[in-house]
Amino acid sequence: MSGRIERFEDFIAWQKARSLTAEIYQLTGRGSFARDFGLKDQVTRAAVSIMSNIAEGFEKGRSTEFHQLLSVAKASSAELRSLLYVARDAGYVDDAGFRALLDMTEEAGRLVGGLRSSVERRRDSA
Repeated sequence: MSGRIERFEDFIAWQKARSLTAEIYQLTGRGSFARDFGLKDQVTRAAVSIMSNIAEGFEKGRSTEFHQLLSVAKASSAELRSLLYVARDAGYVDDAGFRALLDMTEEAGRLVGGLRSSVERRRDSA
């Protein structure tokens, strides 16, 4: 086996983003958060954007486009982190839940950033 990833589902960054998105949907589906349609929509869109841009970029098959969409995914992780502060300040998530989700979001962002750096090195050496 060459070690080459052939499916976006094999990327650890995508797997972590998927787990994060599931947690975000759990949080936003409960209590008063579920009724704050504007924030709920923005939070879920940001989470979904992370995993979706990894998938879309990989499937485009060109390193330049993959790099660009990984940049979008990384930016979405920053957006999600910011929105989690709004959710905490609004009382939709307690401190422990906030910290856990923030940690997951930071991890996903780091993984996306690492993947983006790897794609950039390969692109620039080609």
